[in-house]
Amino acid sequence: MRLAVTGGTGLVGRFLVEAALAAGDRVTVLTRRPPAPGFFPGAVEHAAYDLTGPPPPLDGVDALIHAGFSHVPGKYRGGEGDDPEGFLSANRDGTLRLFEAAARAGVGRVIFLSSRAVYGDYPPGTALTEAMPPRPDTLYGEVKAEAEAALARLPGGVTLRATGVYGPAGPGQRHKWADLFARFLAGEAIEPRRGTEVHGADLAAAVRLALDASAEQLGDGVFNVSDLLLDRRELLAEVARATGCPHPLPPASDAAVSVMRCDRLAALGWRPGGMARLRASLPAMLDGLAGARRP
Repeated sequence: MRLAVTGGTGLVGRFLVEAALAAGDRVTVLTRRPPAPGFFPGAVEHAAYDLTGPPPPLDGVDALIHAGFSHVPGKYRGGEGDDPEGFLSANRDGTLRLFEAAARAGVGRVIFLSSRAVYGDYPPGTALTEAMPPRPDTLYGEVKAEAEAALARLPGGVTLRATGVYGPAGPGQRHKWADLFARFLAGEAIEPRRGTEVHGADLAAAVRLALDASAEQLGDGVFNVSDLLLDRRELLAEVARATGCPHPLPPASDAAVSVMRCDRLAALGWRPGGMARLRASLPAMLDGLAGARRP
């Protein structure tokens, strides 16, 4: 299969590209700059693309995976910073142009990496299903919801509403918990928090299912992607076990969290890795952090 992937060198997109290479796909990475040599485990093609500019040629592409997103570093919600107009121009308008170009080129399947942020202001503790209408309460969520609606009008569109994505970082990158782990290992007090998470490899598995499923199996093409409801206390307890860190754990959070139901994706055969995958990923995520000695 010939795939084009936006955002393929990002913290999330890298998992998608690596899984595609492992499956034997021919991958073109659509990013501003080509990946550094050795960034991926196999050869990829590159086409220069920026969300603010015209879409690249997509002729001959079997499927487009849109994981690219322009935002203030380290932030998705609130990622507009002090430039909401620029944020909209890149992420909403640029995405719509990309979808239209894919339709003109006859791309058979377009997979859009959306977010749980489209559920926005449902009360905490709500079980979130794909049948519930979007109710975004942030600009980030609004942009994702608008892009979802545009994709739904095109043939072959699939939306994956992903929760927070974790996993080891690529060469030269820092994973999402690097600062949290470093603070804990240094003995700093950690604020209680809990939220939902999915490993990047499990997200990539969801993308593969979306690529391979029939139109009948996909239905309306909207799928939640979430695995763990994870408390920081639980996460850092695993870090402490892996490193022998003696510092006290934060208290457990008592905050209510809305969890996305993933029955639709499970019906396609999706089986995320749960805590076993998290534990298996910790050594790579701890590598190089000060204080991450092994017991």
